[in-house]
This record gives sequence, C-alpha cells and structure tokens, in this order.
Amino acid sequence: MLISTLAFACMNGIVKYLTHIGAFQIVFFRALGSLFFTFGFLLKNKISFLGNNRKLLVIRGLVGVTSMSFFFMATKYLPIGTAVSLRYMAPIFAAVFAVLLLKEYVQPIQWLFFAMAFAGVIVLKGFDADLNGYGLVLIFLSAIFSGLVYVVISKIGQGDHPVVIVNYFMIISVLVGGVMSINNWVTPQGIEWFMLFGLGVFGYFGQVFMTKAFQVASTNQVAPLKYLEVVFTVLLGVFIFAEIYTVWSLLGIATIITALILNALFKGSK
Repeated sequence: MLISTLAFACMNGIVKYLTHIGAFQIVFFRALGSLFFTFGFLLKNKISFLGNNRKLLVIRGLVGVTSMSFFFMATKYLPIGTAVSLRYMAPIFAAVFAVLLLKEYVQPIQWLFFAMAFAGVIVLKGFDADLNGYGLVLIFLSAIFSGLVYVVISKIGQGDHPVVIVNYFMIISVLVGGVMSINNWVTPQGIEWFMLFGLGVFGYFGQVFMTKAFQVASTNQVAPLKYLEVVFTVLLGVFIFAEIYTVWSLLGIATIITALILNALFKGSK
C-alpha cells in the first residue's frame, strides 16, 4: 500500500507539473500508458477483451473518464494536496448512491463520519480565502462521479475480470481524451513526453499494488494507509511546487481524512 500511495502521489505530481497541457490531453496520455499493461495482461492470460456486462462496462468507463477529467481540471485551480483530499470524498457520495440505487443500508455512525468530513470541507473553504471556488466545484463533481463508479462496479460484481473493467475504462478514456483535446492539443517538449506516458505507468502500478495489499492483509490494516497518498501529495506540493497550506487548510484536510479513515475502519470491522 505504501508503494501504491507513492505511485499515485507521483502521478498527481506529474499532473500538477503539466498544468499548461489541457486536462483532456492528460486523460488521453494517462489512459494510453495504462493500455499497454492491460492489453498485455489480457492477451497473456487469454481473457476476452469484450467482457460480459458490456453495457455496464461502457457506463463505468464513461463515468470514470468524467470523474478523471474533472479531477485533472481541478488541479489547475487548487493546491494538489487539497484536490486529492477532496477527491477522497467519493466514498460518501458512493454511500448515498448505494442507498438510492442499490437499496443498501448505511449505519447511523457512518453518517456521523460523513458529516465530520463535510465539516472539514467547511473549515477548508470557510477559513481559507485563497481556495478557488471554481476548482472546488470541479473537484466535487469529480468526487460525485467517482462515487458513482463504485456503484457501477458493485453492479458488475464478479461478472467480469477486474482488468477487463479497467481496460474498458482506459479505452473509453483514450477515445474521449483524444477527441476532446484535438482543438487544444499542446505538443509536449523533451522530458514532457516521458512524464505523460509516466502517468499511465504510475497509475497502473498504483492500482496493482493497492489490489495486492487488499489481497494479502485485512481491510482494517490496509484501508487507512491509502490516505497516505494525501500526505505524500501535500509534501510534493510544498517541496516541489512551493504550494502554501494555511493552518486552516491543513486542519480541514486532516478532518476530512480522519473521518474517512474512521469510516473505512468501521466498514472493515463489519
């Protein structure tokens, strides 16, 4: 999980560095880099690319690329650590969608944790006058669609191999990102080519090592560690991009992450 969070933090750092490149172009390269691995895995293991729940697989891809696009857009307006911490609000929206669409039950104490997380957002925005309102809207849209991704994957269930699901997501992201970036294409220079393809590499291995972590250890042990991505990303923001985090913004981020860790621990104990 530590390797996973470091990989995701590196991916976030690259996204922040490439702020002069449009969000959809970054989506395109992020997905293109991962397709190299997903295609290779499916071919090697002779797994069908088409999958079984094709309608849901396409919906998952469309919802996923929407969430990813909003996240990349938001990083241009928010400190990268703040954007990542707010994107982690996704489980809250996932719980709401699960109640509305899947008729699942959410324990009362979980609503308390969710309220605590939203209190952290209020602290973050209410006391940090420099926090961009437009960026805040974008990151919340990203978290909402990310929460919807969880519900769609839950509906897919065991019907399709996880790599098939990811492969659909990456193919749709390449198509959407490629088409949407045609009119705003920025030709990368020098090392930027490696950084763009590095997005897919870091993203893929971050996902792989996170999956392995959940396979070899209990959820209670592993789930809280995934929020170290926020810590690593904040440190990158401070030392690489000279971002400034006020005491209130750090308090807001800490409140959000604490609430989400408590929720993860509670769910893992069930």
